[in-house]
Amino acid sequence: MGSLERSKKKVQLWKKAVVHFALCFVMGFFTGFAPTATGKDSIFSTRIISSNKSHFSPQPIDTFHLAVTPQAQAPKNVSFVAETPVQIPASSAESERAKFLEKREEEEEEELMLNPRRLIIIVTPMSTKDRYQGVFLRRLANTIRLVPPPLLWIVVEGQTDSNEASEILRKTGIMYRRFVSKENFTDPQAELDHQRNVALRHIEQHKLSGIVHFAGLSNVYDLAFFDELREIEVFGTWPMALLSANKNKVIIEGPVCDSSQVIGWHLKKINNETDEKPPIHISSFAFNSSILWDPERWGRPSSVPHTSQNSIKFVRQVALEDETKLKGIPPEDCSKIMLWQLKFPIEKESSDNLSNNAVDSNYR
Repeated sequence: MGSLERSKKKVQLWKKAVVHFALCFVMGFFTGFAPTATGKDSIFSTRIISSNKSHFSPQPIDTFHLAVTPQAQAPKNVSFVAETPVQIPASSAESERAKFLEKREEEEEEELMLNPRRLIIIVTPMSTKDRYQGVFLRRLANTIRLVPPPLLWIVVEGQTDSNEASEILRKTGIMYRRFVSKENFTDPQAELDHQRNVALRHIEQHKLSGIVHFAGLSNVYDLAFFDELREIEVFGTWPMALLSANKNKVIIEGPVCDSSQVIGWHLKKINNETDEKPPIHISSFAFNSSILWDPERWGRPSSVPHTSQNSIKFVRQVALEDETKLKGIPPEDCSKIMLWQLKFPIEKESSDNLSNNAVDSNYR
């Protein structure tokens, strides 16, 4: 009995030992396939390292490329402080500009309240004989619209079926008054004078206070000219250049001045021995409109009906009867030309001079 029990105990010990060995073997076998903490002692990592000749890992290589990559390709979390300029926000710059413009407008308004600008009244007749009057009217409008207000443009045209002038004036943004003369004329000069008188009668009737200037369609201006107009008290005159389309010369008409005082005139003929006053070009002078509606001050007979009064003739007489009333502009000896006239021939010979002794009578 004792030997049988000892043999059973030995068998049990061997079974336990075999089971324990089998468990350790299985655990050791699967432990060999498990990767290490760094992931580089496994069979997979061994194969990659053995097939790669480089001794650098990918991470340092990527870091090197970041150091030489341009700013535009850098990651969002990388900032290059030395290469980023400090800029003023756009909203701040716009607000500063708005404040500056607002302050400037306030200063201009204050200056105008203390020294208001005089009204400039520009009178432009339009002959029905001129085939290009629409082109010249548009060009003159582009100049007048640059003149600071207040300004009134009076345009008088002959009777026509075309609405071109009306359409041009509506698009200019200029304060204007347009009249249509129904009179028929064979003489272009007589037609232009009649249209000027229509404008002057309107100024007289409504007592428009300002400086009147006759602007022909072919006139070309320096914008500073209109600033000088506003400085005229009674009468003003200036030299102007007449440019012929078919002649290689320029004719200067107008006053010769000592400072702003008129001491003589540019004459077309040196041997001019006439005793009559030299002619003044219609666009070479301006006057205060009050002489039209203040007869007691200027000696104009108030008993004569306005419809029969030749206002152009009256203005000429008042302007030339006393040269001391004339102010030469610009005040620097009237030596600067600020007005040019491009002379184009029209159908019939005419003159824009305010005297019957005008020499060039074949241009408007």
